[in-house]
Amino acid sequence: MPVEEGLSITQLKALARGTAEDTLKRLRAEIIAIERTFPELASVTGRRAVRRSARYARNRTRQMSSAARRAVSVRMKKYWAEKRKVKAKLGK
Repeated sequence: MPVEEGLSITQLKALARGTAEDTLKRLRAEIIAIERTFPELASVTGRRAVRRSARYARNRTRQMSSAARRAVSVRMKKYWAEKRKVKAKLGK
C-alpha cells in the first residue's frame, strides 16, 4: 500500500526502525555518561537507595509543633482583628 511520497509500508517501517535504533544508541550513551558522573546510580543498590530516598522525600510531610501552631493562631487573630478594625472604620 503506497503512501503519498511513494514509500511503501515496509520502507517506512525500516526508516522508523533506523531512527529508533539511533535514538536508543544515543539514550544508552547518555545513560553511561550519567552513570559515570553519578557512580552511585550505576549499581542496583545505589539506584534502589536513590529511589527509596526520593520516595521518602515525596511522602514526607512537615509537622508543626503545638507551640508553632499557637504562635500562628495568635498572629492570625491579631491580623484579622486589624482587618475588622479597618473595615469598621471605613464603613462608618
